[in-house]
Amino acid sequence: MLMQTNNFKNSYFLMRHGESLANKEGIIVSHKNNAKEHYGLSNFGAEQVLASAIRTRLSSDTIIVSSDYKRCIETANIMSDVLDCTLKVDIDRNLRERDFGLFELQDVRNYDLVWQQDRNFPEHAYRKVESVADTLSRAVKVVDTLERRFRGRKILLVGHGDVLQILLAHSRGMSPRFHRSINSIDNAEIRSLRGDVGLHRVVSAA
Repeated sequence: MLMQTNNFKNSYFLMRHGESLANKEGIIVSHKNNAKEHYGLSNFGAEQVLASAIRTRLSSDTIIVSSDYKRCIETANIMSDVLDCTLKVDIDRNLRERDFGLFELQDVRNYDLVWQQDRNFPEHAYRKVESVADTLSRAVKVVDTLERRFRGRKILLVGHGDVLQILLAHSRGMSPRFHRSINSIDNAEIRSLRGDVGLHRVVSAA
């Protein structure tokens, strides 16, 4: 399943959503019943995205593909509006946040418990958390589908921390269980999938 980034037909960029209301409250929101219609961007998060859109080297011909969760759709729409993209934002549920199971609506400090398990066994389902392996599988499907549809395009994938970290680790030839050994993608940060080249960093939420 290893992606050969040097053979990509398109140029891919990863963008984590801006600060969300869940980030602001310090809670984990990963289930569709909570995230599809609730916990969108905070005011600061919208400002972060706007700053990224203004500073980015991406242009109006960029294809934007977003998770179907509210915080990502809002992020993608701001990017699309500022860039004056020629195509509407495409929604792909495979970019959804990793399902954090029984940690839903719990304190974000529980992420560390999950990441410790990730390093030991990427197929774990500790407290019903979606495994690293399953998260990677659906993220790779997104890229595979786009590779079949397009050629020579710049494509921005708007998603969530873990799903993007896991995809990024995989693209670098790393075991995805070490996804947290890569510098975390900040809120509203954009990175190239090829070679982990950061376009820029935006101040993230505390």
